[in-house]
Amino acid sequence: MVVLDEKSLMIPPPPPYAEAGPISPPPFPSKPQAPPTLSTLPPHILLRIVYETFSSPHVQKQRKVLYWLTINLRLVNRSVYIACMHVLRSTYLPAYSSMIRSPYTSDPFPHASATDSKSPSPLLPTQSLQRETRILDLFIALKVREDVWADESELHLEREESFKDLFDLMQPRARLEDLVRHYGTREGVISVPSSSGLTPVASVPTTPTTPIHAKKVVSWKRETTSGWTGSSSRSAAPPLPFAALSASFSPRAVGLALTTRHSKRTLVEISRTREETLEVSAKKLVRELKGWLASNPDHGIR
Repeated sequence: MVVLDEKSLMIPPPPPYAEAGPISPPPFPSKPQAPPTLSTLPPHILLRIVYETFSSPHVQKQRKVLYWLTINLRLVNRSVYIACMHVLRSTYLPAYSSMIRSPYTSDPFPHASATDSKSPSPLLPTQSLQRETRILDLFIALKVREDVWADESELHLEREESFKDLFDLMQPRARLEDLVRHYGTREGVISVPSSSGLTPVASVPTTPTTPIHAKKVVSWKRETTSGWTGSSSRSAAPPLPFAALSASFSPRAVGLALTTRHSKRTLVEISRTREETLEVSAKKLVRELKGWLASNPDHGIR
């Protein structure tokens, strides 16, 4: 029951909608919008679409879907590539980890990889600062093919030498490079590009074995076309860019090489034993690299 008084009856009615122009009924105004595409869909929706492709409960059909994701779907665009690689990497990571041989270690997705250089690296979403991630992707490309071929024919024999090359040489070498980057940026001898264009120059901790003249002052220097600018208490060798460094690996020796536009040269090389962990080898390489930089302050790499 509605009670009306005289004052409410005297209020004029609201103006018609036509006087203000043609508008849509509330609550949303009409705005022309382009139809959604795979490039404009939010990542969580696109990832859900990729997950929905696994509709069959049969393992063999799911392997065919994984093969299709690797060979076809991930090549559509960048957004689909990221969604497909999320599914593929999470699916095959346990199998990849089971192939790591002692005393080697593995860490293709480190939580601290983006904070090793004080500021985030300006990498594309499809790129990774961790070099072992590429080895995992190579393993996935090989594993999905071998699984599908084994399902198609009982006469197919898995080529063990393909996985042997990955885990005897490529995986420990990539893992060693990642460890060298981690320890090298911490010691200030390796630099990783940052989004601001600044390269941190870390100070060398003073120890009883560190000469007095080797002390450095923490400073930030900007890399430009004219060279390094800024000042420090003494002229110090700038850190080497990680993108120009590569590791050589064998069961008995490891080394670091520097690649420039004109040449490639080995900077340091040390011997190791088969039982020595990659972490120990990486620390030795960084220690030798620090000594090489002290002996070559003007190494010419900018």
